[in-house]
Order: sequence, then C-alpha cells, then structure tokens
Amino acid sequence: MDMSVSTLWWILAGVAVAAELTTGTFYLLMVALGLAAAAIAAHIGLPPALQIVTAAVVGAGATALWHWKRSRDPKSAPVEENRDVNLDIGERVQVTTWAADGTARVIYRGSTWAARLQPGAVAAPGPHRVAAVEGNWLVLAPASH
Repeated sequence: MDMSVSTLWWILAGVAVAAELTTGTFYLLMVALGLAAAAIAAHIGLPPALQIVTAAVVGAGATALWHWKRSRDPKSAPVEENRDVNLDIGERVQVTTWAADGTARVIYRGSTWAARLQPGAVAAPGPHRVAAVEGNWLVLAPASH
C-alpha cells in the first residue's frame, strides 16, 4: 500500500499531538503545527525540500512565539501561597494568644490548627489571614482592615 507524502506528514503531526497529550508539554503542539503545515505544503505540490523548510519554519516560529508569550506572562505565586491551588489562602482566622515561639492554635474549618506567624509580622492577638499553608501549618499574617 502506497502512502502519499502528505499522509506521512499528517501521521507525524498526529504522533506529535499524541506525545503532547502524554507528556503535557505544550511545545509539542507547536511542532505538530509545523508538521501539519508541511502536510499542507505536500498537498499543494511543493517539493520535499520546501516541505521540510515549511515544517521547520512554522514549527520553530510557533515555538518561539509561544516561548515569548509565556516569558511575558506574570509568574504565579509559589504553590503554598497560591490561592488557585489552595483555597485556604486569604481566609480569615481569629488568634486569641500567641506563644513565645511565634506559634498559636486557631480554630479553622471546625478544627484546631497549628499556626505560625509570617516572618516580619508582629505577634498580636486578633484577626489574621492565611498567607500560606505549609504541610499542616497555617502561616498567618495580620488581617488588614
């Protein structure tokens, strides 16, 4: 069974998409775009050398554009401080007393939690907000009103 050159390019593009689905690297989709562009170049009758150039230019160009776009995006907070990852971040708790070592026991979500003060914050009783969650410790900062 003879396959056309464009079919081979489409198969390679499909393999690149499948590899992206298993690895999660979005850059492989940009390579798949280049391979699809080469398949289209084969459909319109360009010679094999120009098909390869098309794949390289489109794939590398799309990869470079995606990398440039990602480098301009703001960086997200670390996981332990990121509300997109942990919905406890930003929630309020009431601290009745602080221990001398900067720790406290607070009632949060119906349970008693161990809490420690965020570095640089002043240990004073009152309302605090969850600044981070480190393991089973709440890291607290004074709540701004």
